[in-house]
Amino acid sequence: MLPLVFFSLAVCIIGFQSFTKGMLKLYESGAIQIARTAALDIDPGRMDAYAESGGTSEEYLSTLERLSEVCDASGATFIYVIRPDLTDYAHITFLFSTINSKSHYTRYDFGYVRDTTNDEYKAKYRALYEGNSNEEVVIRDKGYIETDAHITGMIPLKGADGETTAILCVQRQMEDMTTVRNTFVILVIQVLIALAVITIIVQNIYLRKVLLKPLKLITEEAARFTADEVLTEHKLKDTVKNRDEIGVLAGSIDRMEEQIVKYVEDIKVTTAEKERISTELSLATRIQADMLPNIFPAFPGRKEFDIFASMDPAKEVGGDFYDFFLIDEDRLCMVMADVSGKGVPAALFMMGSQIILKNNAKMGKSPAEILSAANEAICANNREEMFVTVWLAVLELSTGRGMAANAGHEHPVLMRAGGEFELVKYRHSPAVATMEGVRFKEHEFTLNPGDCLFVYTDGAPEATNKAAELYGTDRLLEVLNKNKEKPMSELLPAVRADIDDFVGDAEQFDDITMLGFKYFR
Repeated sequence: MLPLVFFSLAVCIIGFQSFTKGMLKLYESGAIQIARTAALDIDPGRMDAYAESGGTSEEYLSTLERLSEVCDASGATFIYVIRPDLTDYAHITFLFSTINSKSHYTRYDFGYVRDTTNDEYKAKYRALYEGNSNEEVVIRDKGYIETDAHITGMIPLKGADGETTAILCVQRQMEDMTTVRNTFVILVIQVLIALAVITIIVQNIYLRKVLLKPLKLITEEAARFTADEVLTEHKLKDTVKNRDEIGVLAGSIDRMEEQIVKYVEDIKVTTAEKERISTELSLATRIQADMLPNIFPAFPGRKEFDIFASMDPAKEVGGDFYDFFLIDEDRLCMVMADVSGKGVPAALFMMGSQIILKNNAKMGKSPAEILSAANEAICANNREEMFVTVWLAVLELSTGRGMAANAGHEHPVLMRAGGEFELVKYRHSPAVATMEGVRFKEHEFTLNPGDCLFVYTDGAPEATNKAAELYGTDRLLEVLNKNKEKPMSELLPAVRADIDDFVGDAEQFDDITMLGFKYFR
């Protein structure tokens, strides 16, 4: 009995310390990671402008909103940006302060000045500002004044000259860790008491009645089912009355036998297999649709442009994809792509290609650099030798100037303000993933207010009716010009309706994907 007590106490202490250490490490890394993610939404070189704006400029409020979104999405309690008094680091001034929408705390207003909490914070502020550290963490396991137990991760925000302009802090509360840790201690104590009582009562009968006999029954039943492969009328759970792991094992054996028999029967039923495949394909369709921007208007707060897109796969899942996203506040990236092949392989290749293209675009690369990086990444692991045609453009919204690259894709369609939709023909580069080391060409273009851009995959002009006639680019331009006054959310459905009327009852052969963009400035 006494060894059991000492053993349980040792397990409790070791488990408590290991649990606390592991959770603190997890909270630390999480806080720093959230801080680095939030830093992507802040321009360190604009700190003086943020301060001078008084917290009311559109740029400041937009940045504050993005930080609030990161705070809510990451589960952080606070995300804030401060500037310490560099003379003695005894005071800090809040430039940004966000709070989780589910938190009961109150955030600090812009420009709020408060004393530095203690010498530990002063030392960490100094280390971050003077370039002696790239990240710092403060742990308050027992809580401190306004807040409960928490971890604060801090990173410096550095301008283009490498000098620190402010400090970004992320605070995460540790109520969950404390609660789980306390629950763990209580549970161990309860188990210790229960074990002491049970050990005294069942010490003499456990091995014979509670352990050996049930295990023998379970072994015999397992051997019988292996030989006969039929269910028995007498379930183990009806014979083995144990409420411990042996009882769970007995119930598991019963369920395993039932599942094996059912599985063998299901294999014989073709319709069940078809239903399973259909369900999985339906789920794959939803997953693929969710990978693409599908909420319109996509940027309700932006008045410089109107954008709309659609993707209709020929099968449950397809290889076409479109994408559009803001690289920063003034640059919009648009992508239209078509993967070789169809069905699930093309869909998998499509998802990987989309992610690679978007990640490289987010780095601020030019269209040619984006395609080159994607080409090398895909070629490195492309045993099936699939490829993807891509049209990609980066547009500067404030001026209408842009750069585009075309890797074996369809010619884009452009309408100047007051004019007609026309094909823009130029020499293309090879498709992405056809070979390593390809140098992709790019060209400049300029959009003026009222200009429209329409890009698509070959599923549109190559749609075929029962007479084996192609829809063609001439019909595509004709329907575009008939509906050129409509907003993009109505123009694309009008094009799709015209394609459907032409195709009639013929089966859709290829994915049909379109994207329309109108520039207002």
